[in-house]
Amino acid sequence: MFAEADALLLARIQFAFTVSFHFIFPAFSIGLASYLAVLEGLWLKTGKSVYIDLFRYWLKIFAIVFAMGVVSGIVMSYQFGTNWSVFSDVAGPVIGPLMAYEVLTAFFLEAGFLGVMLFGMNRVGKKLHFFATLMVAIGTFVSAFWILSVNSWMQTPQGHIMGANGQFLPGDSWLPIIFNPSFPYRLVHTVTAAYLTTALVVGAVGAWHLLRDRANAHARKMFSMAMWMIALVAPIQIFVGDMHGLNSWEHQRPKVLAMEGHYESYPDGAPFILFGVPNAKEERVDYAVKLPGMTSLILEHDIHAPIDGLKTIPVDERPPVGVVFWSFRIMVGLGMLMLALGMTSLLARWRKGLYDWSLLHRFALVMGPAGFVAVIAGWVTTEVGRQPYVIYGLLRTADAASPLAAPAVAASLLAFVVIYFAVFGAGTWYILRLMNMPPHPGETGVEETERGPIRTAGITPGPAQGDPRSTSPVQPTVEGRADS
Repeated sequence: MFAEADALLLARIQFAFTVSFHFIFPAFSIGLASYLAVLEGLWLKTGKSVYIDLFRYWLKIFAIVFAMGVVSGIVMSYQFGTNWSVFSDVAGPVIGPLMAYEVLTAFFLEAGFLGVMLFGMNRVGKKLHFFATLMVAIGTFVSAFWILSVNSWMQTPQGHIMGANGQFLPGDSWLPIIFNPSFPYRLVHTVTAAYLTTALVVGAVGAWHLLRDRANAHARKMFSMAMWMIALVAPIQIFVGDMHGLNSWEHQRPKVLAMEGHYESYPDGAPFILFGVPNAKEERVDYAVKLPGMTSLILEHDIHAPIDGLKTIPVDERPPVGVVFWSFRIMVGLGMLMLALGMTSLLARWRKGLYDWSLLHRFALVMGPAGFVAVIAGWVTTEVGRQPYVIYGLLRTADAASPLAAPAVAASLLAFVVIYFAVFGAGTWYILRLMNMPPHPGETGVEETERGPIRTAGITPGPAQGDPRSTSPVQPTVEGRADS
């Protein structure tokens, strides 16, 4: 029994490790694909070379991020057969077709137009290239649609029937399965998080180069666009997150109680615990800092509404409180900092200091990785909060694992850790090198002078020796006018 428990824990750690690595890349590529579409669209509309310069600057980074996301996703999916074969067997008739739809729609769409997007700027018309960029952006969203539908069905399962051999089978229609009760909230919350994650990275890169050269027009443009995005989307994300929380309260009360840290019941209104140290042994939160009645107000819209605590739920039905409690606060805390960054940028813009406030630039630079940390913390809150179930209320995690010995799972976990840090660490290092290079005129093959752009038809600007752009997937060549 001890060895079986160890194997289960190791299998969970392995999946958490691989999916956390994988989640970072789609969270960036979803938003970055849309940002590239916006940049190319603005270039076609205005003819300003700054937009196509930034398009090519971020296209190189997108190509690497997209590739690492595909590779890490393929590896992760194999674990359904290796470590979670029981889950694959019983849930395959529902989960399998949904994931196949993701391949047949999103992946084929992205794969079909990605080559045109990366290499076709000088080989197809401008409108066709822009169409390819749009299709890649739409493909990333469609991919998120299907994957989140799968995950949401595991959180709030409906629309299925049980087969004679214990399998989950689709019912008369796929619509209840796809559009399950938590799916709309998870989709909007996750995609919005991806846009915020990208905006924070773009803003951090812009801030980094503004701290080095405040006159860099390209850094100014990317920083301004990122700050607009953060200022507009951060409040929306907080509202969407609240709606998602209310949906979880309706369908997964133990998860929300773990997020709030409420072991005890509150007949006259539950407080909101800002901070504290969950004590699972004593079933309380030590050193708690509380706001009276706020949990009842948030969840029931009544400051005096009674809330039943975790003690009313059997111990084997509760999620691990400590992990969920802290991951939720990390996510919310970073969300508040994102809101503060957006509001500060609006103040700086109003005071005509958006490009001169070095404290704002340092704030944006520090917040660069915050989106990645927040999406991982949100994923931990969602998935650990679902425990002890892999299909909520129907299939326990312990009953879904493959009958493997602990040493076999440990060996594969160790291999994943070594390979992932080596391969994806190298990719991340190269991305940071590209980001360290300042964006500048000339990415389009146009040299700016006081009299305007000089055409350099058929000439590709050569990168300096040792410049990481020399190995980029895109050779920046444009024939004709900069605004053509």
